Amino acid sequence: MQKLRVLIVSPALADANNGNWQTAQRWKSLLAPHTVRIVREWPDAQAAQDDIMLALHARRSAAAVQAWFDQRGPKGLGLVLTGTDLYRDIQHDAAAQAALTQAHSLVVLQSQGLQALPQVHHSKTRVIVASGRSRQTLVKTARHLRVVMVGHMRDEKDPRTLMAAAQQLRTRPDIFIDHIGQALDPALGQAAHETQTQCPRYRWLGGLPHAATLQRIQRAHLLVHTSRMEGGAHVLMEALRSGTPVLASRIDGNLGMLGDNYPGVFEVGDAPALADLLQQCRSNQNSFGGLLSHLTALCVKRATLFEPQAERSALHRWVQDLWTH
Repeated sequence: MQKLRVLIVSPALADANNGNWQTAQRWKSLLAPHTVRIVREWPDAQAAQDDIMLALHARRSAAAVQAWFDQRGPKGLGLVLTGTDLYRDIQHDAAAQAALTQAHSLVVLQSQGLQALPQVHHSKTRVIVASGRSRQTLVKTARHLRVVMVGHMRDEKDPRTLMAAAQQLRTRPDIFIDHIGQALDPALGQAAHETQTQCPRYRWLGGLPHAATLQRIQRAHLLVHTSRMEGGAHVLMEALRSGTPVLASRIDGNLGMLGDNYPGVFEVGDAPALADLLQQCRSNQNSFGGLLSHLTALCVKRATLFEPQAERSALHRWVQDLWTH
């Protein structure tokens, strides 16, 4: 295999600690022995040495995609649809639409992503599913239900639905909710503070280091994911690989990772339905055949789709195709 110089353009770097950065960092490792660097903008002083560009997010990396296309055409140019670009930007943003056309090939991060793309681009699109190492499933207390939600707070993540569910459950002494993520929208941070004051078993922990977040996912009985739109949430994969089942909003980005018929879903913004699912999980928490047990079994089975070797092989095939075609 020829060793190439691969450039990953990511709109977020380490300081953001979000899904795009986690993808870029993971891919840098998986693409060894290729030489890989991660940048926010391109071209730069090292641009002439780059063989392949993998650009994350059609709108936010559109300038880099345009610059590569202007200099080199589509050869070596790959574009990854990571979330808001797939489910919002490509419908109306001219730069994002141009990036779709300019790229030699496209990647979506879960099986339903293809449906959101214009038909004309389907033939040059492939699915590459995020991966993570399997983490030990921890023994968890039967005395209460521990719930965690992870994601920096912005409108697309819809954290208010979790807060509203916490309000409905505030008299329950046996359901604890930890909310992890920076307040990218100050109004949402204020709402989290207010919820914490009114609901003694809801805690907003702010942003935490990735390792600490993974530990909390491992210790939780459930991960809650309330997003309005997702390209393929990294945190869902991390929960599945930790043996922690998921309750999630019914959107394509979540169903593409969890399965079309996954029963642990609620409609976007439906806090009463989320609260009801949490109470169902608690009511039969210690019963084999109850909802929590059923979700756990489904997620353990689903976790096998997120093996690192599968993602590594798919990435290397993609890079090789970008180089040779």
